Amino acid sequence: MKDDPNKHTHENSNDTNHSIGAIIHRDGKYLLLDRKNFPFGFACVAGHIKKNQTEEQALNEEVLEESCLKVISFKKVIEEYVDWNDCRRHKGHYYNVYEIHTAGEPRICEDEAKSMGWFTPKQMKTLKLEPVWEYFFRKLGVLK
Repeated sequence: MKDDPNKHTHENSNDTNHSIGAIIHRDGKYLLLDRKNFPFGFACVAGHIKKNQTEEQALNEEVLEESCLKVISFKKVIEEYVDWNDCRRHKGHYYNVYEIHTAGEPRICEDEAKSMGWFTPKQMKTLKLEPVWEYFFRKLGVLK
């Protein structure tokens, strides 16, 4: 779905349903967190963009906070409003999803996730993925 100004606001507004997502992969495996909070399921690092925060700042902050990794480089692969993707605070989210390269070894943030691991696409098919991440992985051709 394309940009709909009635459904979201830009990143520097008061509305924080503008979100980032970070796809981290190494050696054919994807880093996934089993979310502790709604929406539940295995997912990539993601979060809301705060007022007066840029997408790049939010991306760096969320990756560090949720995985203890440092972002080295990034490329936007999806920009889309997903009206059915709800969380505890918002109905729908305007997503900016990035493929990123990182430095360091991931460590779990126990406030955010029950577990964390590296999974191949074949293994991902056996997991209960957070619905928006299943949608994104199918859209990108990671899952068939």
